[in-house]
This record gives sequence, C-alpha cells and structure tokens, in this order.
Amino acid sequence: MKFVSGIFLLVLVTSGVNAQPVAFERCVACHSGKEATKDLGPNLAGVFGRKAGSREDFRYSRPMQRSGVTWDERSLDAFLKAPDQFISGTRMPFEGIASDPERAEVIRYLKTLK
Repeated sequence: MKFVSGIFLLVLVTSGVNAQPVAFERCVACHSGKEATKDLGPNLAGVFGRKAGSREDFRYSRPMQRSGVTWDERSLDAFLKAPDQFISGTRMPFEGIASDPERAEVIRYLKTLK
C-alpha cells in the first residue's frame, strides 16, 4: 500500500510542474504552448530565450520583428504588463496583466514550454 501511495503522490507532485496557471487563460484565446498548432497568435513553445518576431511560421508586425528584444524574465514582464508601451505598434490586442504576481506566474509557465 505504501508503494502505491508513493506512486500516487509522485503523480500529484509532478503533474503540477507544467500546470497552466490561471493567469495564462487570457493567453490561450490566441496562443498555444504546444508546438505544431496554428493559432491566431504565434505559438509560445520555446518563447523563453527566443528573439521577438522570429518564428518563421507567423507573420509579426514590423515593430515586433525590428524590436531587437530577446524574451527573458525582464522583457516578458515589461511586455506582459503593457505590450503596446514595450513594443509600440505591436498588433497584439491585449491590455496587459497589471498584477505582478500573475505576470510572474505566466513567465514561470512560459519557461517550461519547450
């Protein structure tokens, strides 16, 4: 019985590692975190560490392509807080996430998408 309980506990602990945060629900209307899906917005798989506007399978705005931004904690935080202020002219119709803890939660999740 202990062995079975240990397996159950392991499943519970590991299943939450890549769990989509509630704050990310705003993003899934346009974005996916799974490779090989077509959405309204660019796929977010592998976004952390990638240059902004660089996926070849999505048509980005010129300001996004020319931004020179590489997505890391700092740039994602600023973009998620106020997208049009961070990259003026972006086509992303999103007001941003005002809450610091919610942005941090989304960024932690984005790091896990490969």
